[in-house]
Amino acid sequence: MAKYSAIIWMLVLLLLPSQAGAQQRVPILIYHSIDEFIGQGSKELYVTPENFEKQMIYLRDHGFTLLTFEHWQDISKVKKPIFLTFDDGYKNNMNVYSIFEKLKTDQFRPTATFFVISDFIGRSNRLSKPELKKLADSGMVSVQSHTATHPDLTKITNYKEELEGARDAIKSITGKPVIAVAYPYGSFNSKVIEETKKYYSFGLSTTPQYYSENGLKNELFLLPRIYIKYSTSISDFEKIVNGR
Repeated sequence: MAKYSAIIWMLVLLLLPSQAGAQQRVPILIYHSIDEFIGQGSKELYVTPENFEKQMIYLRDHGFTLLTFEHWQDISKVKKPIFLTFDDGYKNNMNVYSIFEKLKTDQFRPTATFFVISDFIGRSNRLSKPELKKLADSGMVSVQSHTATHPDLTKITNYKEELEGARDAIKSITGKPVIAVAYPYGSFNSKVIEETKKYYSFGLSTTPQYYSENGLKNELFLLPRIYIKYSTSISDFEKIVNGR
């Protein structure tokens, strides 16, 4: 009898880590433009509003919980956590807000994080200060930092201006905490992480992986993200968000 009990306990111990690991496999998605592609820029950095809406309907209908980095601690508490991030602060990201408004219900509360370049705010193709304030006040969009001028952070020395300057400029517009930065071009090294930690609680790369809590040093400044592109079909999207 003792022999069989030992075998059962061994099986339990073998199964528990894999289940815990599966619970921590969190997708952090990266988008850029939500608009029709009309031939300017990189096509793969666009997702049409129609396709984006289909993707959000899939998340809604399949029980995903959309989070922002202010609620990072909830990833272990909610059902099917997922993060949506949008880089560069394009004006067409207002389409995200419109689609969220259309789809939100008492049960489905869509949220996203917009990483904006502070010196580009108000340009013709970028979100304006009033738009950013409206988005932040909506409770559906967290406005965070993509630095002041979008440099490769591994090649600069003026970290204070790029990191602290951007943080303070964005906070002055939204009145909300700025706690996360997306590294331009996904570029970082140990020096970038060291400087980022002075001003932020999270740093996001473009390493194409899922987030899993591993207890690694600085892992919150090495957060990976998975691209959603123009060519991403709804079938592809389903596989990505379900970790397949």
